[in-house]
Amino acid sequence: MIKSKIIILIILASGMLFSQSKVGTTAANFLTIPVGPRAAGMGGAFTAVANDVTTAYWNPGGLSRIGDIEFTASFAQWIAGTKLNWFGLNYQIDEDDAVALSIDQLDYGQGEVTTPDQPDGTGENWSAADLCFAFSYARNLTDRFSIGGTIKYINQKIWNESASAFALDIGLLYYTELPGLNIGMNISNFGTEMQLAGKDLLQPVDIDPAHAGNNASIASNLSTSSWPLPLQFTVGLGYEFINNENWKWTVASDAVIPSNQTSYLNIGTELVWNNLFSIRGGYYSLSRGGGQIVNQSARGGLSGGVGLHYNFGGFFGKIDYSYTSFGIFDPINRISISLGL
Repeated sequence: MIKSKIIILIILASGMLFSQSKVGTTAANFLTIPVGPRAAGMGGAFTAVANDVTTAYWNPGGLSRIGDIEFTASFAQWIAGTKLNWFGLNYQIDEDDAVALSIDQLDYGQGEVTTPDQPDGTGENWSAADLCFAFSYARNLTDRFSIGGTIKYINQKIWNESASAFALDIGLLYYTELPGLNIGMNISNFGTEMQLAGKDLLQPVDIDPAHAGNNASIASNLSTSSWPLPLQFTVGLGYEFINNENWKWTVASDAVIPSNQTSYLNIGTELVWNNLFSIRGGYYSLSRGGGQIVNQSARGGLSGGVGLHYNFGGFFGKIDYSYTSFGIFDPINRISISLGL
């Protein structure tokens, strides 16, 4: 009964995504950028796989199934010269409970400030960055079914203006009775709206320009529009075709229903040899709709990656790399380093 009620709640929440679907009308879209080279190498099909620390992003319901203490630092050169960084730490409290802390950052760098009167620069530099701090908790409700949630604090800043919001993710992971077949669901970024504010919005205004003698420089605060977060509902399937002492072969797919664009499908696979070396491949944003420019710039494309995992006895280390084609933009290269106990 508990599982049925939770699944119904998630499905109802997904209906809200359809009713609020508006292309290009959300803030903090960095929250939808795929995290981690392992998942990215599998084409972003990771909701039902969910077995490393990056599951705090993909499906927090899988955190309680990891069983290890693991830290991951992931880095990527994102589009237009921006840099994407993600850091995550999960801790297994006991057999059924786990928590995780994560930081997601998109750094736009900085540039020289110019004005019409000073086209060569004012001597100041502007900067911009997006940031998300997240705390996740997951629990195994049965030997096959687990649920998790993430609370997020989100901040976007461009020079002297910034906006903040809070959001919630809810994820489910179910190990079916068919060995090797997993089902995952996740709804992310359900939260408050964002509205920019800052000192550059303070401007002098003459509230009565038709009459002389009044104060023509009354301090005023320009009000910007508020924007919702990019709600996203994902349903995933993962199946281990082979799982023996030497080989493990997983195939996965994610159906993604976002509120700010059309729905799409991610597919991917991973082959692991001796729990030491991994090779991955996939396709990100398959069958995404929209115009030609949208398809070529945002749909993504083929992805691939490799990983090396080594057990040192008391702890283990991992290095993962992925490559993703990205339409008219340069390909995306990701790398991560992980340590665990």
